[in-house]
Amino acid sequence: MLHYAVVFLVIALIAGVLGFGGIAGSAIGIAKILFFIFLVLFVVSLLMGRRGR
Repeated sequence: MLHYAVVFLVIALIAGVLGFGGIAGSAIGIAKILFFIFLVLFVVSLLMGRRGR
């Protein structure tokens, strides 16, 4: 999931440089959402891993 967030970030950077503001804004929004979902899942997996044994 982190990979997809980085991909959308790169797409947003390229679109921003080329002047496509709407596409860049959308890609940044998607990248933010994916990054926060990744963080939540990462924290949950850390907590479940400690409690599992």
